[in-house]
Amino acid sequence: MRDHIRSSRFLLILGLIVITSFASLYGVLSNLQEGTQDTEFLFLSLFTTGGSAIPSFVSFIALLGPFVGLVLGFDAINSERNAGTLNRLLSQPIYRDSVINGKFLAGAAIIFAMVFSMGALFGAIGLLATGHPPEAEEVARIIVFLFLTGVYICFWLGLSILFSVLCRHAATSALAVIACWLFFTVFVSLLAGIIAAAVYPTDQGFLGMLNVADNYTLNLYLNRLSPYYLYGEAVTTIMNPGVRSVGLVMSSQLEGAVAGYLPFTQSLLLIWPQFIGLCAMTLIAFTISYLKFMRQEVRANG
Repeated sequence: MRDHIRSSRFLLILGLIVITSFASLYGVLSNLQEGTQDTEFLFLSLFTTGGSAIPSFVSFIALLGPFVGLVLGFDAINSERNAGTLNRLLSQPIYRDSVINGKFLAGAAIIFAMVFSMGALFGAIGLLATGHPPEAEEVARIIVFLFLTGVYICFWLGLSILFSVLCRHAATSALAVIACWLFFTVFVSLLAGIIAAAVYPTDQGFLGMLNVADNYTLNLYLNRLSPYYLYGEAVTTIMNPGVRSVGLVMSSQLEGAVAGYLPFTQSLLLIWPQFIGLCAMTLIAFTISYLKFMRQEVRANG
């Protein structure tokens, strides 16, 4: 943890996230001054809305959060292997699994400390600027949002450690993680649309009309293979009480439904599959890196 905190690259990416976060806060406060912001769940809107040309705090974290995990883990193993310190480290009375466990847990501790500190600072400044204290439900939703963010960034930490174990050079592992970030962020949604259109075409007249629901469902399931999509879906649901479903809703299902906001416990039930999916992806990434590291040979020449 001390190495991470003193690392110039970590401080650089932390400064970038802080600057962009306060830019989003400035945008939403400008909307409040202009009177264009809804007063219902005002404190939650500080995190979910931005200015006219500035994305929200949630959008910034979804895009830039993976880089925190990348910075903390892309050279966790291969840098010590290349420097020859890994062999000297393992020659001490230290269990081999303690090395990679320590790498991951130190990074995860830094991530959660950073996320909750930024969330508290962001909320404190918003409270001072608006003078509107949050309700208990809003605080609970923000805490869940910050925890989801920590798990989301930890997935990228586990993935970057995996490539650090597999790749000999730090530059190669960094490029591999960036490629995965681009794939999950941009290309998964494109591929999901192409595959869904090929399996259930919607441009064939009456048959296409019958395929609309199947096309949407397949597109949704394929998109949920991406941690970026899972995180966005979960955060949108937990931070917006007006979201009552995360899937396809038929008109017949809306008959007799009472319009209104969803309670916190019901929103939590809606995002439970997404939360489990993010945790499973994180564990899978770290478990593979753990097994690979335990089976690798560490030579005296690094």
